[in-house]
Amino acid sequence: MLNIDISFLKSSELDSVVEDYTVKYNELYKNKVIHNIKEIDGHITYVDSDFDLSATTELDLRNIIEVNCKGTIGRHYCQVPDSMNGVQLVKNKLILIKLKEGTEIATILEFGEIVTLKRRSLGLCGEEIPVVIRIADDSDIEQYHMNIEKEIDAKIFFLESIEKHNLEMKLVDVHYQFDKEKLYFYFTADGRVDFRELVKDLASKFKTRIELRQIGVRDEAKRIGGLGSCGREFCCSSFITNFKKITTQIASEQNLSTYLVKHSGPCGKLKCCLSFEVD
Repeated sequence: MLNIDISFLKSSELDSVVEDYTVKYNELYKNKVIHNIKEIDGHITYVDSDFDLSATTELDLRNIIEVNCKGTIGRHYCQVPDSMNGVQLVKNKLILIKLKEGTEIATILEFGEIVTLKRRSLGLCGEEIPVVIRIADDSDIEQYHMNIEKEIDAKIFFLESIEKHNLEMKLVDVHYQFDKEKLYFYFTADGRVDFRELVKDLASKFKTRIELRQIGVRDEAKRIGGLGSCGREFCCSSFITNFKKITTQIASEQNLSTYLVKHSGPCGKLKCCLSFEVD
């Protein structure tokens, strides 16, 4: 086996090399995907959908990018307005976006022709989507980090409050909307919870609108993230947008029904990847 000693490289230099190669080969792969799609006259199959592209959906010619936002929309599409034509978009850069609820901060995941083709494969065209306001500047990023610090304080107060009111609920995540107009608390619980008094305490403490959202165990894993037994990031937190129903029959068809616990994810449900074999 060939062993190349690169210990003489500084960690910063090594990080730069890895980043350069990541960008380079991701771009090559993306261009290959676009080329293959254009060569196919009609039919494409994706993990989440199966569409006849020549018949179902027109190309959405708006300038649309794919982003990830910690707030309510998660992984989503946003329209870049004409006023931002000429502005250089870079993956992993922070941007401000306008939602119905207010202003949020998001990370650019993808842009360009690949987004247009992906949206067509999903049957998306012309729907109302959030609009990009601008690339986040230094003051925006500073406020973003301040919001994160406030989320930590909010988490501590929330945990103290549910103990005070003796509520059977588990806090999963806290999110401060970028413009601080709303504070979200995501939690799990076995049943319905009467949190009216809790909301009053939270509103009095933080002087903003409060929203408590009860989520399921699969959504909990999606929000928290982590590594699966395969060593890769959870499918739900990395690319899956819609949860499919994974049944014991799917496991049985793959001769996996004997060790169902082994094939369950951290959420306690059967792993989403079991459906990939069916697809």
